[in-house]
Amino acid sequence: MHVMQQQKELIVITGAGQRVGLYCAQALLKQGYALAVSYRTFTPGIEALQQAGALCLQADFNQLAQLASFIEALAPYPAIRAVIHNASSWQPDLPLAGHTAQQTTLSLLQQDAAVFDSMQQVHARAPYLLNRALLPKLLAGPGPADIIHLTDFVASVGSSKHQAYAASKAALENLTLSLARQLAPKVKVNAIAPALLMFNDNDDAAYRQKALAKSLMAIAPGPDEVLQSVLYLLTSRYITGRVLALDGGRHLQLP
Repeated sequence: MHVMQQQKELIVITGAGQRVGLYCAQALLKQGYALAVSYRTFTPGIEALQQAGALCLQADFNQLAQLASFIEALAPYPAIRAVIHNASSWQPDLPLAGHTAQQTTLSLLQQDAAVFDSMQQVHARAPYLLNRALLPKLLAGPGPADIIHLTDFVASVGSSKHQAYAASKAALENLTLSLARQLAPKVKVNAIAPALLMFNDNDDAAYRQKALAKSLMAIAPGPDEVLQSVLYLLTSRYITGRVLALDGGRHLQLP
């Protein structure tokens, strides 16, 4: 197979179809990096990335065959500068009130297991597998390389209604520590843990006010906070095994 002569440093971003992932992808392209991104659903953002020169690959990382195809599509690139794990799914736990007397114990377990397994697959299993598969390319570059995991504020404090989600993000933070120990000094491994960054268009005023009040800074800063953290980690020669908290002081907003 012909080996691509890589002129620009390649950054891989998972889940770059919208919001934070798309914003970071567009900015990194402008910074002069080559880009390979994954997406689950084709969006106008992906079309724009394609037109700007990014390699955009559809992949559901819950499916091993699709994860394998994504990895194989990167084969022509001899080295990878960084892998940014942004792909995510925010799936709530099933309400206990929804359980009915007619349901069997097995059916209840299957429903809850489906939520838990889905969260672990996208937030912990896929990054674990992808990091291991791409490690030779991360080690192949002339300079340092980075793995950056996007986790969540709830990884350290839990969540009453998104327990499976929070547990999967906590698993990803733990993988950050393990990989940092394994891969130093060639590859730095860090996590970025945001709380509220931006609202959805359908979030009403009451919800926005309640969400903003949870942090000391009382703002939704937008996706640039993540981008600046990514750039900081890429530039650093010394930071590894750390979780950068982007939470507006939420951990100090005590009752």
